[in-house]
Amino acid sequence: MLTLDIFGFQALWSPYFLLSIVVLTVAYFLLTVNFRGRFTESEPLTAKQASYFVTAMILIYAIKGSPLDLMGHITLWAHMIQMASLYLIVPPLLVMGIPPWLWRAVLGVPVVSTIFSFMTKPLIALVLFNGLFSIYHIPLVFDTVKQSMLLHAGYTGMLFFLAIIMWWPIVAVLPDHQSLSGLKKVGYIFADGILITPACALIIFSNSPLYATFSDPVLWAKSMELCVSPTLLAGLDLSGPEMFSSMSLLEDQRLGGVVMKIIQEVVYAVFLGKVFFEWYRKEQTGIDPEPEPIVAE
Repeated sequence: MLTLDIFGFQALWSPYFLLSIVVLTVAYFLLTVNFRGRFTESEPLTAKQASYFVTAMILIYAIKGSPLDLMGHITLWAHMIQMASLYLIVPPLLVMGIPPWLWRAVLGVPVVSTIFSFMTKPLIALVLFNGLFSIYHIPLVFDTVKQSMLLHAGYTGMLFFLAIIMWWPIVAVLPDHQSLSGLKKVGYIFADGILITPACALIIFSNSPLYATFSDPVLWAKSMELCVSPTLLAGLDLSGPEMFSSMSLLEDQRLGGVVMKIIQEVVYAVFLGKVFFEWYRKEQTGIDPEPEPIVAE
């Protein structure tokens, strides 16, 4: 059985992507610490906000820049770990990691505010994300997207934006942009879990491999070009994912669906607990929970 080392350091660790993550993180701290005085009503960055953002950046690199990204083109279970992490864990961390005053600056632009307010309406946010997520896992759509760098970047980027939209009603940091409160958030999370289930069920209970980009050697090689140089691939003479995994395609597919569902259940359970205890505390005290003390610059 072959190992991923044959693809080389650049394909495994994506150094240019790492550089972009570092630049984005540095820009975040410059904006929120050094240059925040240029924004009206800005406040010092808190330790919690910084930790949320840095954690999100580390996860993004682990998902899209580490060997996990390469494995996601070889096995469906690794791909589903990517999907679950990128759309269910990273977005709420980013929303909570960006200070409220910076959100106000962005949403202060009239056009942005109008579009954002419309798309973050709970029903619209749920339908948009879960609808596009389910459509992505239709075999014809999945295989088509996986064979084009442009389509893959566009569709996954759109899903990531819609994931932020979907999470906003739960973790919004601006009181005037919170469309849900109390137990309504609990109902929203339950609805979200129900809507994402069909895509997982399709993958788990299918009796045959669904995706040609994992079962067809030609299409698999084409999808691998998203993260590996075509010249390098041509010189390796690979026949398919079975050269890197002992699992059958059907076992891999079912494991992918199970992994996606488990991660989704764990993430939603954490936020259900968070929402419930915040609601309970508010009911007992009559006030919203205060943010943690602000750290010095």
